[in-house]
Amino acid sequence: MKKRFTEEQIIGFLREVEAGLPVKELCRQHGFSEASYYLWRSKFGGMSVSDAKRLKELEAENNRLKKLLAESMLENEVTREALRKKVVSAPSRRDLVRHMTHGGLSERRALRVIGMSASAYRYQPAPDRNHALREQIVALAQRHRRYGSGMIVNHKRVERLYAQEKLQVRRRKRKKVPVAQRQPLGRPSAANQVWSMDFVFDRTAEGRVIKSLTVVDDATHEAVAIVPERAIGGNLLTRILDRVALLRGLPKAIRTDNGKEFCGRAMLTWAHRRGVKLFLIEPGKPNQNAYIESFNGRFRDECLNEHWFTSLSHAKVLIEAWRREYNEEQPKKSLGGLTPANYARQLIANAAKLTPGSKAECY
Repeated sequence: MKKRFTEEQIIGFLREVEAGLPVKELCRQHGFSEASYYLWRSKFGGMSVSDAKRLKELEAENNRLKKLLAESMLENEVTREALRKKVVSAPSRRDLVRHMTHGGLSERRALRVIGMSASAYRYQPAPDRNHALREQIVALAQRHRRYGSGMIVNHKRVERLYAQEKLQVRRRKRKKVPVAQRQPLGRPSAANQVWSMDFVFDRTAEGRVIKSLTVVDDATHEAVAIVPERAIGGNLLTRILDRVALLRGLPKAIRTDNGKEFCGRAMLTWAHRRGVKLFLIEPGKPNQNAYIESFNGRFRDECLNEHWFTSLSHAKVLIEAWRREYNEEQPKKSLGGLTPANYARQLIANAAKLTPGSKAECY
């Protein structure tokens, strides 16, 4: 809004009053109110024309600095909000520039912040000539999810369109297992030469998991131990084996799959310190551990599927009772109609009759 009187005129009015002209007369002559006079006196009283010009310049400079500060704060705020995520592609950068201009920044300032030229911002992309090919790739990928593109055209174009449609699938990585010498599945000639171990899972009545460690002697088919727990890690597994060793001794080798409990540092350290070899089967080939797999099927069919466990302690009692029955009362055709416990006693008796020079070598 343009002012009616300049600062020089206002200072002249104040000088007239100082010379003796009444305020009312001054206001009547120049056509302004007494309130305006007293407002000017509070602002310009005692000032000369040069002081008023200097005050005007300072106010203009102050307004300019305030505007620059407001623009800088707005730029920082819009930039901070826009650059939360890194943008690389040109369309994304164009959208970001439009967002910043809508936020209050000028187009030139937004382009400078993003680092984009005006010609690149105003570029109009050419029509998509790969529309039919793109649809064909998408249809093929939806039909064969893990088959890939598989089209005999320019492979670089196909790969680019495949990536633009985000059709890549994560490659399934094979589980890394320790490299070990594979051992054939044979029948040992005596007890405590080779054990087989595995885990069998079940649940109690409230839905909590029971993880049972099953240990079988490959020679006698005895259930050396069945230990149900809520969870069994590597350290607990070694403590269980130490408890079993107090009653039966340790085997010369243990055959397992590639589970993390059997391949972990705790198990490897335990086996090295006690001189026990670890035989690991190949991944995805449970038939290489056939003794324990056969036992697990029988254990699930005759015990786990026949009982409803109300608690872990209830499961321990029933599972231990079934283990004893399996070892001492159930004959097996593969053992000549003997129970595993009787067959183990028979092996001990036969070994006692052999001379030291004719004893079969250990597995």
